[in-house]
Amino acid sequence: MAFRKKAEYILIHKPDILVVPECEHPDKLKFRDDIPKPTDILWFGENKNKGLGIFSYADFKFRLIRTHNPAFKMIVPVAVTGNNYKFTLFAVWANNPHDPDGVYVEQVWKALQHYKLSKKNTILAGDFNSNTIWDRKYRTGNHSHVVEHLQKKGISSCYHLHHKQVQGKEEHPTHYLYRHQNKPYHLDYCFASGDLCRKIESVEIGNYEAWKQYSDHVPVMVNFCDD
Repeated sequence: MAFRKKAEYILIHKPDILVVPECEHPDKLKFRDDIPKPTDILWFGENKNKGLGIFSYADFKFRLIRTHNPAFKMIVPVAVTGNNYKFTLFAVWANNPHDPDGVYVEQVWKALQHYKLSKKNTILAGDFNSNTIWDRKYRTGNHSHVVEHLQKKGISSCYHLHHKQVQGKEEHPTHYLYRHQNKPYHLDYCFASGDLCRKIESVEIGNYEAWKQYSDHVPVMVNFCDD
């Protein structure tokens, strides 16, 4: 929350695109004059204090894809164009307390059944609020099912691929419950299609000490090389 108070710390890393869960509505985003302003914004949510924001800090422009189904909160398909690139971004904040089938990863699973994912030029990024350690063995739509479904499409977790990690045994947490270092979890992901995964230059997970004063999550930063 309160992205306006934290933007300067992530903008040090000069991102082209940011996916920001728990983000206030753009009407509330009042930045200092010395803070770079986004070139494009999409925002989704019912609570203006806590929605899903997608920000461009480059020449990328966003367009909501017409097949968007608002029932899947908040899994948002966005057409991204600019810098001679064109790809589909599914911005994710898996959190729907009104769905009796499941609040978190179940939302991602349902969205994957609804949307037709391309095997090329596809990224899913954000807070999935899930990890294979919480798989419900006899329930369809757990974290492992999501990962397997994406793998069949040739879409992989950039972090796990780049750092040779195993789902559920991640060395680098992205979330610290109540900001306690002794309660670490890996909940945030950037999945990308194979053509984009081959362009990964680096995948960095934010440091707890550097970020604990700003959020209970740390950023997942993925850098793709140019053609």
